[in-house]
Formats: sequence, structure tokens, C-alpha cells
Amino acid sequence: SCDANQNCNCSALGLDFIPPGITARITVLNLAHNRIKHIRSQDLQQAVNLRALLLQSNAVSSIDEDSFQSLAKLELLDLSNNSLAHLSPVWFGQLLSLQHLHLQGNCYRDLGESSPFSSLRNLSSLHVGNARFSVIRQGNFEGIELLHKLWIDASNLSQYEQGSLRSIKKISHMIINLRNSNIFSEIVRDILHSVTWLEVRRIAFSTSAEMQALRVMSLSFAKKISFRQALLTDSTVPEIVSILEDMPKLVELELIDCRLLGTGRWVMQIQAKQSQTLRVLTIEKLSIEEFYLFTDLHTVEGLLSLLTRVTVQNTKVFLVPCRISEHLLSLQYLDLSENLLGDLSLEHSACQGGWPSLQTLNLSQNSLSDLEMTGKSLSHLGNLSVLDISQNNFGEIPDVCEWPKSLKYLNLSSTQIPKVTKCIPATLEVLDVSANNLKEFGLQLAHLKELYLTKNQLKTLPGATPIPNLVVLSVRRNKLNGFSKEEFESFKSMELLDASDNNFMCSCEFLSFVQHEARISQVLVGWPDRYVCDSPLAVRGAQVGAVRLSLMECHRSLVVSLICVLVFLLILLLVAVGYKYHVVWYLRMTWAWLQAKRKPKRAPPKDVCYDAFVSYSENDSDWVENTMVRQLEQACPPFRLCLHKRDFVPGKWIVDNIIDCIEKSHKTLFVLSEHFVQSEWCKYELDFSHFRLFDENNDAAILVLLEPIQSKAIPKRFCKLRKIMNTKTYLEWPLEEEQQQAFWFNLKIALRS
Repeated sequence: SCDANQNCNCSALGLDFIPPGITARITVLNLAHNRIKHIRSQDLQQAVNLRALLLQSNAVSSIDEDSFQSLAKLELLDLSNNSLAHLSPVWFGQLLSLQHLHLQGNCYRDLGESSPFSSLRNLSSLHVGNARFSVIRQGNFEGIELLHKLWIDASNLSQYEQGSLRSIKKISHMIINLRNSNIFSEIVRDILHSVTWLEVRRIAFSTSAEMQALRVMSLSFAKKISFRQALLTDSTVPEIVSILEDMPKLVELELIDCRLLGTGRWVMQIQAKQSQTLRVLTIEKLSIEEFYLFTDLHTVEGLLSLLTRVTVQNTKVFLVPCRISEHLLSLQYLDLSENLLGDLSLEHSACQGGWPSLQTLNLSQNSLSDLEMTGKSLSHLGNLSVLDISQNNFGEIPDVCEWPKSLKYLNLSSTQIPKVTKCIPATLEVLDVSANNLKEFGLQLAHLKELYLTKNQLKTLPGATPIPNLVVLSVRRNKLNGFSKEEFESFKSMELLDASDNNFMCSCEFLSFVQHEARISQVLVGWPDRYVCDSPLAVRGAQVGAVRLSLMECHRSLVVSLICVLVFLLILLLVAVGYKYHVVWYLRMTWAWLQAKRKPKRAPPKDVCYDAFVSYSENDSDWVENTMVRQLEQACPPFRLCLHKRDFVPGKWIVDNIIDCIEKSHKTLFVLSEHFVQSEWCKYELDFSHFRLFDENNDAAILVLLEPIQSKAIPKRFCKLRKIMNTKTYLEWPLEEEQQQAFWFNLKIALRS
């Protein structure tokens, strides 16, 4: 389970205990998702170089006090989602190098009477808490002074002793999952000056009265506040904004996956005290059930002038009121992706005087459909340089459009445009028209440096003359079959060409040119997606100068010819082997067997019309037809024999004739001789008898030896016939006339039996 770096993955193996044999060489041990219940003293005693121990999602309920004593180099310990009912400081006493400790999702109700983490001087991230976690005591975090991340899952916390978190001098990012706003207020008092980024999850701000306890937040020195899965109402939003406005160092506010009950008709007028520090506002997946009734937010206009970055994503925004846009005086970055903005609403949102400082605008995944109108609506934004309108359904592209004169970057990927026209602004330095099924690209863009044409239908490279300053070109996943040395050389400024996932045929000459002559410093051509070359050209990290293409890649025609010759010789060999070992015979036998299997075991009595079917060689026909037939058919009572010469149905397949005649006969009479064994007709008859008659273990077969014949003369493939000749009685034609009368008597008895 261990790789070359001694990272051992034993996760999800159904283990009930830590496996033996753990040595000092192991650096990472993953035992997650097993059934381990107990960690013993000796389990990890030899793992002195262990850096990471992953034991999450087991059933660990008990740990010997000295289980981790030898893990002085351990940096990561994950005991989350187990069944620990208490935490012991002794467990962590020797973990002097521990930086990351995950204890969430267990069964403990508190952290003990003192701090279980007092010896962890290098601890960087700590995750504690669970659904039963209810008490935090003073001193629980003693010994910890600095934390990069502290995550407390305290959704059912009912008791918090004041000062419990005050011992931690600095927390870069604190995440707390909490429902009780009063306890949250007590926690905030202890972290006013220590937390840089405070993230609050699953808290509900329902009434104005609840907000009074949170007034202490206005004294916090936090630079970033995040609310995740929080509940807000029309009555609490003004209070929250008022508190945040008073925070002296707040720079960024996030609301992610929150729920707002209301329509923006806030009863209390928000005082425009205007925070001098807040610059970034992010709202993602805000659920407003009655979003279509939401007001124009005129009450918050005075709070917006200093914001530089605003993201309102996936929140069903269908309009930004013009007055709001006009108050966003400092806004440089605006992300309105995954919303409901249409052509007319964008025209109103980007009104004259709105977004005067905007440099970057993301309108991807909205409801825009008119490219000309979109460009015109934004054309007055004199500072706009980056515009993303991808994943809108424009469908058509006009010949001429009006755009901001400062526009440098335009993303038109996945917009269903069938071609490119002069609607594309000539000022662009970066253009992305990927995933549009374009068949050609012939625009003249003198300033263009980067062009992305991935997932189109191009069969040739764009011409280099119209885009002379191109540095990066991506034509991945098109239908390019290749390009000439001249095409390649024409891009004089090119530094990166990505043409992977196309239909290239490998060329040794082309690779040699790329290796030694091309000016392009990085080439991804991929046959398919195989070579990644840079200067000095390299293939996936190796020097391309040292790369040697295989014989198949450089001499495809020769290799194909050799393969054809080898295949032909193999076929000849198979034919020879098949002839020697009677493969054709076995195939015929199989077909005969399948034919026989489809028919009933026995023909109905009414269909049996012969006493015997006679199988014989044509060379023995004189004796059969003139001697045996006369004796048997002129006997009293006469026998009715079936002979192939007179009783086979003309035009019917020989195998079907044999099968039908044998099935319509009580017996099958084989006249054996040296000629019989060599006869193809007799082989067919034996084929069917071999499967049909002998396999039924009956006495329907009668063997007559016309001349002495050794069983060895019968082909080995007729193994059952050979066995019958060795185990059953057969009739032998006597040359002496006095014995022939007894022969006929015995044959008639056999036919009547």
C-alpha cells in the first residue's frame, strides 16, 4: 500500500485494528474509512518518522495514553468523525511538531476541565466540536497563542465561559458554526482583537432584539466577515449593516448561501455613516423567495461609493437600478454572473454615469441575446478593459458593433455565434471564442496577443498576417490535420501554441523543425496530446532534443506494410495448422451437432420408414448393392434399406439428407473397410452418428467389417467409434461360402432386434 515516498494508503479496507508491520520509513499513513475502534500503545511505536496520520471516519472510541508518544515528527493528525467521548491531554503531550489537528465529528460534550492542547506549541489549524458539543470552559485553549485556522462546530453550544478564547493572541481565520446569538456575542467579546477573518455559519438573525447582543461586533478588528447559511430578515439587515459600518478595520464582507426573508423594505433608515475601510462585497447564492418584489435599495446608496469589488453571483439579479450604479463611484470589479440580466435590463443597469471607474465586468451565464445591444450598452464605460459575456445565447453576430474604446479582453466562449466578424473590437489583446463551432478565423486584430479557439471546427490555423503580434494561440480540440513549416514560421511573435487533441499525423521532419529551428518557445501539439515542448524544447519535462520517435511514428507506411505481411504469414500458418489438426473437420462436426440438437431426439414412429440406413464407401458399392441389398430386401419378410444413391432427395444439402435418413431408420448399418475410412461421404455420416447415435448409448449402430481392418486405421478423431470397435461385437464378412449363411442369419437378427 506504500509508494516510493513511503505514503501508505490503507483506507477503506475494512480494517478492525491498525495493521502490524508499521516501520520507521513510513511518512504518511492513511487509515481512514475503516472500522478501527481502539488505538493501542504498540500500534504506532515504530513510526518515528510519521508526518501525517489519517484516522478519520473510523469507530475509534478509546486511545491508549501513550499511543502517540513516539510520533515527535507528526505534523497532521486527523481523528475526525469517530466515537471519542473525551479528549485526553496526554495523547498530544509528545506531538511537538503537530501543526494540524482535526477532532470534529466525535461524541465528546466538552474539551475537559483544562486544555488538551497546551503542549502543541506549533499548532496551526484546529478543528473541534460536534452535534453534542455543549460546553467551552475557561482554559480549554490555554497554550495556543497563534492559529492560522480555528474551526469550532458548536451548533448546540449552550455554555461558554467568558475568556475561554482570549488566550489565543492571533487567529487568521476563525469558523464558528453556531445558532445561539447570545453565546455568539460572548465569543465575539473574547476575539475582538485576535481574529482577522471571522466566518459565521448557520446563525439566524431573525429579530431586531437579537441584534442588540451583537452590538459588540462593532468593536471587532476583523478585516473580513463571512456569513454562510445564515438567515436574515428585513428587520435585521439594517442592524447588521449598522454594526458592520462601525467596525474600524473591516475590508471585506461575504454572504454565501444565505437566506433573506423580505423584499428590501427596511423599516429603519440606514444611516450613511459610510465605512472608510469596506472595499469588497461578495454575495453568492443569496436566496430571496420573493426576489421579483425586491425594492430598488435606495436606502443603501450612500454606503456604496467606496466599494471597489462587488460580486453578486447566482442570486437571480435581473436589474441593477441606475441610481445604485451611479453611486458605485469607486467600483473597479463587478461580477454579476449566473443571474437573469437581459438586454434591456443591462441597458438600464449600465446607464450613463453608472460604474464610472469599472475596469472588469463579468456577465457570463445571464440571459443576454443581442450582442450589438450588449456592446452599445457598455460602450460609454471608458475604463472597461476586461469583459466576460460567455455562456450567453447570442446566436447571431452583427457585422459592426460599438464597444468601449479601452476594451482589451473579451470572452465570447459558448455563445453560439456561427462566425466572427468586424463586430469584434480591433482594440483587443486577448480574445476567447472557444466552443462556438467556428469553421474559420480570418479577423484582422493588429493588437491581439492571445487567441483562444478551443472546441471549434477549424481545419487550418488562422493566418498570421492579420494577427502579427500573437504570442499565445490555443486551437485545442479542433479538426486540424497538421500545418506546414511555412504556417508555423509565419507566427514571428508566438511563444505558446497549444494544438493538442486534434487529428495530427506525426512527422519526424516537423518535430525536428520544432526542435532545432522554430522560434516558438513552447509547443503543445499532441499526437494526440503527446508532446509538450518548450525551449530548450521539452517533452513532458524531458528535453525534446533527446526524444527519438518510434519506428511506427516515423515510418508509418513501412510499418503498415510489414504488419500486413506478418498477418498474411500468420494466416498461412493457421491454415497449415488447421489442415494438419483437422480444424475443418471439427467445425463440420460442430455444425452437424448443432443441426442435430435442434431436432427431437427421436423421429415420431410414423416417420420411421426404413429398417436400416446403409453407410458405405463408393468403392464397396458392388458388394453392398449386388450382394447385401439382394439378400436383405429379398428376404422373407423383406428388409427396407435406405441407400444414398437411390433414396437421397436430389438438391437437398448432403448433411440434411444424412440426418433425415438416419432419423427415419431403425438402425444405421456401417460397412467398414479401408475405403470407408477414406470416404468423405462416410465421414459426414460418421460425424452425425458420432454425436447423434453413439451419444444416446443405444444399439442403433451395426458394424459390418467387409474386410479386416485395425481400429488404429480409423482416424483418432472418431474416438467413440474406435471405442465401440474395441468393446462391442461386430459382424465380419467371411470369404468362405459355408460361413456366409451364418453371417446373413446374424445380420438379420441384428436388424430385427
